[in-house]
Amino acid sequence: MEIFEAVIIGGGPSGATAAHNLAKSGKKVAFIDKAGRIKPCGGAIPPRLILDFDIPDSQVVAKIKTARMISPTARKVDMPIENGFVGMVDRENFDDFLRGRACRAGATQFTGTFLKISRPPGETLVHFKDKKTGEERILQTRALIAADGARSNVVRSEMPGGREIPYVIAYHEIVKAPTHASYDPDRCDVIYDGKISPDFYGWVFPHGKVASVGMGTGVDGVDLKAATLALRKSAGLLECETVRREGAPIPLRPLDKWDNGQDLVLAGDAAGVVAPSSGEGIYYAMVGGEEAAKATFEFLESSNPSKLKLARKRFMAQHKTVFKVLGAMQNAYYRSDDRRERFVSLCKDKDVQRLTFEAYMNKKLVRTKPLAHLKIMAKNLAHLTGVIKATT
Repeated sequence: MEIFEAVIIGGGPSGATAAHNLAKSGKKVAFIDKAGRIKPCGGAIPPRLILDFDIPDSQVVAKIKTARMISPTARKVDMPIENGFVGMVDRENFDDFLRGRACRAGATQFTGTFLKISRPPGETLVHFKDKKTGEERILQTRALIAADGARSNVVRSEMPGGREIPYVIAYHEIVKAPTHASYDPDRCDVIYDGKISPDFYGWVFPHGKVASVGMGTGVDGVDLKAATLALRKSAGLLECETVRREGAPIPLRPLDKWDNGQDLVLAGDAAGVVAPSSGEGIYYAMVGGEEAAKATFEFLESSNPSKLKLARKRFMAQHKTVFKVLGAMQNAYYRSDDRRERFVSLCKDKDVQRLTFEAYMNKKLVRTKPLAHLKIMAKNLAHLTGVIKATT
């Protein structure tokens, strides 16, 4: 049985970031990754992530300069991204890069499936099934980080209420990028149409030689594959070769508690840190992994379990307002096709475009243009009360 100061369950962006940071800080850390699974993900990352986490340009497979919003009536509104871009990564390669970086920093990687946590007197043990041998292995540790996704087995077994976490299902297909004129490799398309998703959106995101085409929904009974097929047909991607298909749950909101008050802290999708409205998760997962690593380091140094609470406290201090604003926007505009039509109309406003992408790229709300905010608020009220036409 091997002994570590910290064991991380999950090797995606959040778990790999936590492992990297703890290893760099001198802690003996291991992470358990369930190999062979690629999360369905549009792959969008902001310049802030590239800068903060030192991501090499070789990992960015596309730099998006325009976002096209498409309404239920097929109206198209192009939103140019001024003074920046939206980066795109291929999760298969990106996640491998992050895991490799963690290992080069000194972390130990195990490949297998998490089984359980046991706590005999004075010990904390992590049990997992080794992928290569099929045998159960046990790691002893002082601290745990759960970074094993939206339906986290660790959360479900270790946290009160962990089985009742709300989530939606995301599904996408990776296809070979077409060459026809209607496809722009520097533009991402976001489709707001109840026929594609009754409560979220569909997307076409270029990834260099391939593209991600998908949708998400929390409504039971929606045929995700049929909806994606309809999306591919409308986007002119029906004849493109399909490289792979993937589906997975995505959490709806951050959990109220991220630690067990003893030795465990949550990170990434396991903590529920996916942005409402946009569904953006990679940046918040990596920040969550960073905060979990900081809190775990402080816990290991002090032996004070209350330090684990700092992960959520510090994360929410930075991002709670953004999550609230995006949640309100989703609740207001994603409930019907009339509201979706109005949302796309709102996206024509130049102030909306500028403030949206400034906030996205820098990961903070822009507060320097009060008149622009008042104008946007007035347009919001006009659309939500039906004072102006949906297509205005």
